Amino acid sequence: MTTAPLTYRVSARADAASAIVHAADDELPLETRWQPAEPSGHPGPAELLASAFAACLLKNVARSSALLPFAYESVEVTVVLHRQDAPPRFTALEYALHLVTSEPAHRVELLHRNLQKFGTVYNTLAAVCEVTGTVTRSPPA
Repeated sequence: MTTAPLTYRVSARADAASAIVHAADDELPLETRWQPAEPSGHPGPAELLASAFAACLLKNVARSSALLPFAYESVEVTVVLHRQDAPPRFTALEYALHLVTSEPAHRVELLHRNLQKFGTVYNTLAAVCEVTGTVTRSPPA
């Protein structure tokens, strides 16, 4: 088993028309223009932060699947991030995670506690804004 890195590196570049972030071996187009006449359809910083939170939950479901073990067929998450203008900051984050699993309710609750306890992005955001969420399940088809 390999250990997770302790340092992460990304780079980004922008010109008047576009922006790109480079992470690992991938390029991700970004929306960083101030009040563009036409939206690019690419994620901006807030969507990237919400995406990092969603990815943290999904990765930790996979981690818990191996460690607990916890069997699931699929998982889906929706994240809503709330911000205020003055001072500019995020005030709350809500998530809804849905699993397709035959695991009983008490095992799903154990998974949820593990997500809250061991998620790096989860704990970082929970330290600076209110984080609330639900985990639901449905049986496999």
